[in-house]
Amino acid sequence: MDTVERAAALRQYAEETSTCTRCALAQGRTQVVFGSGSHDAELMFVGEAPGFHEDQQGVPFVGQAGKLLEKLLAGIGLTRGDVYIANVLKCRPPGNRNPAPEEVAQCSPHLLQQIELIKPKLILAMGRFAAQTLLETSASIASLRGRLHRYAGVPLIVTYHPAYLLRTLEDKAKTWEDLVFAKKTMAGL
Repeated sequence: MDTVERAAALRQYAEETSTCTRCALAQGRTQVVFGSGSHDAELMFVGEAPGFHEDQQGVPFVGQAGKLLEKLLAGIGLTRGDVYIANVLKCRPPGNRNPAPEEVAQCSPHLLQQIELIKPKLILAMGRFAAQTLLETSASIASLRGRLHRYAGVPLIVTYHPAYLLRTLEDKAKTWEDLVFAKKTMAGL
């Protein structure tokens, strides 16, 4: 599939997903937050679920966590337009609660399809739910960081979620290490 076909397929899948009713979250959403960025991205970021602002705007990571993510990207010479950003869940859980296992199970096929269409060289799983969902583990972020994993055949690196970093400043340096590791890994792929 060439770049034009990939872009068209991703747009079509986003349109199909916009009417998803696989789980109860569909009843309370403003809109599906499918993902954003380059359809040709070599690096894909995966977070947990949309928050209030994402649900309103239809774009992942637009609040304070998104601003921090943009600063982190700039630090390794990238912009939002260079990468693809998505979440495990495409709809906001009420009150920004943690995703329920059945919601993750119903929404995960959407993420897998995005990965198959984008064909990133590397995935960066941000936060506990993204990492545990993609790696099918209950291991902590701390134990998963610093090494390569695989999801759907794609190399994957685990790091902290930007929202967590806003509350836990001391882990920003660890996330920076993860981004440098991701950049070095990308250079070798």
